[in-house]
Amino acid sequence: MQTCNPTRRGLILGSAALAALGAGAGAWSAAAAQTHAGDITLEKVKALVFDVFGTLMDWRTSIARESKLVLEPLGYKLDWLAFADAWRAEYQPGMEEVRSGRIPFSKLDIIHRRMLERIRPRFGLEKLDEPTLKHLNLAWHRLDAWPDVPASLRRLRKKFLLAPCSNGNISLMVDLARRNDIHWDAILGSEIARDYKPKPGVYLAAAEAFSLEPGEVMMVAAHSNDLEAAGKTGLRTGHVAQVDEFGPNTGEAKPTVPVDIFAPSFDAFAKMMGV
Repeated sequence: MQTCNPTRRGLILGSAALAALGAGAGAWSAAAAQTHAGDITLEKVKALVFDVFGTLMDWRTSIARESKLVLEPLGYKLDWLAFADAWRAEYQPGMEEVRSGRIPFSKLDIIHRRMLERIRPRFGLEKLDEPTLKHLNLAWHRLDAWPDVPASLRRLRKKFLLAPCSNGNISLMVDLARRNDIHWDAILGSEIARDYKPKPGVYLAAAEAFSLEPGEVMMVAAHSNDLEAAGKTGLRTGHVAQVDEFGPNTGEAKPTVPVDIFAPSFDAFAKMMGV
């Protein structure tokens, strides 16, 4: 499969575009999502693939809630948000063990359990029995989507193929989709590629699964590092802000790297993509 020029970057938003974004999503139209002259346009995009944790799902408040539901009846009184943050903080180190080749590929459910084992002593959870630990670990299967995500994805699916391109394993993605009434055309990402983002093969495997060129696929995420890596493989890139991911006003309000399009919400993103 031919790969688009990895140095290609599309829509670099100028002052007028930024002003339009500041004036509200209504100032935008699908026509605004055009690339530089001579490059392919976003009209060639046929599939959208999505980061999930933080971009589609509010992992922080969901993990805090689910941890409280599991542990509080057993007598534990924790700072539930701090517990969620500590668990998530082990995410990149856990996956780096696979990316670096120190351990074989493992599903994210297994990585999440390893992460949990590392933080248990900090929160006095050493005495939890195995059934409780298994149920707690599956809290990641019970996340809630950000409010505008399900309806926006339904609109986008009328025009585009949709799939997660997540580090989450297939069963995890299935459970989150069913919980949040999200309908995917495929479930892609780490378990298909047998590796973890931001390794290039994860993004390219998503395009290959849809039998599309990289430039016909857009990676959508709230994280600039994810989009930067995807762009280097030739995928188009869309940034959707989730400013409350790690707490109020802690997420990226706008991308820190060049992207093809960015939006302040999923509703605005759907409008920009013409649905």
